[in-house]
Amino acid sequence: MRTGNEAPHPRNAYVNGKVVPIAEASISILDRGFLFGDGVYEVTAILNGQLVDNPAHLARLERSLSEIGLRSPVPLSELPERMQSFVTSEGVREGMLYLQITRGADTSRAFPFPDPEKIPPTLVMFAMEKKLIDAPVAETGTRAITVPDIRWSRRDIKSVSLLGQVLCKQAAVAAGVDEALLVEDGFITEGSSSGVCILTRNDVLVSRPARRDLLDSITRKAAHLLAGELSIPIEERPFTSEEALNAKEVFCTSASTLIHGVVAIDGHMIGDGKPGPVTRRLRELYLEIAGSEPVIVHNPVFP
Repeated sequence: MRTGNEAPHPRNAYVNGKVVPIAEASISILDRGFLFGDGVYEVTAILNGQLVDNPAHLARLERSLSEIGLRSPVPLSELPERMQSFVTSEGVREGMLYLQITRGADTSRAFPFPDPEKIPPTLVMFAMEKKLIDAPVAETGTRAITVPDIRWSRRDIKSVSLLGQVLCKQAAVAAGVDEALLVEDGFITEGSSSGVCILTRNDVLVSRPARRDLLDSITRKAAHLLAGELSIPIEERPFTSEEALNAKEVFCTSASTLIHGVVAIDGHMIGDGKPGPVTRRLRELYLEIAGSEPVIVHNPVFP
């Protein structure tokens, strides 16, 4: 039994069709996800015990798998039921589900893909509780720094190879802030673990278009749809660090934090130093819809 002072953690894990206590969950040290980062993953929010916008997450998962020539060990048509069944059995009402598929355990440790008929892929999942509705960051906002974007060029693939993001996030922690905004050629691409949007002084919502240099954030797409319902003009284009510093509002999006404001960048206060009214309204609308039905964003499309 939890005392209330412990950080939430997964209770069980789904490993290749079996549910086992998290302390007993294991995969081979020869798994290519461990040795090469050869795999993909998804994180889906859980509200009221239900997976939020899971069809869009599964569409992105399918695309990531296709881009690296990896098949799912479970038919993708069966994954929604397995995911929801696992969340229900874990009793998680509010939090997140993590799902990962790797190319499996290959004893040769050779760089080329192993024969998929001989080396089955590995599928793991775990669910954990996390405050999403009353998350403190929704009130306080996020403080951020800008750092060079040091990641690989295929950022559209939700790869388990996250060392670049880890180093950027750690730079933020070392600076005493919450997030790192990644900059390439003077333009912000995204956060180390989030999408980024700005609201200009002219009340236009701007976010970078989804290409191979950017992960197509499901929550960011939902924010676009909600902004459209509020009749807020939307521009999908690159924006500079200077534009973000001078913006009326800046906010981040992700499945694990939903929509929340950025209140300072590199020590420069954004707006009045609090999450702005548009950011707050978008978050409210998202929670209203996501708590009862899918937000429904379209399949990710990349030119």
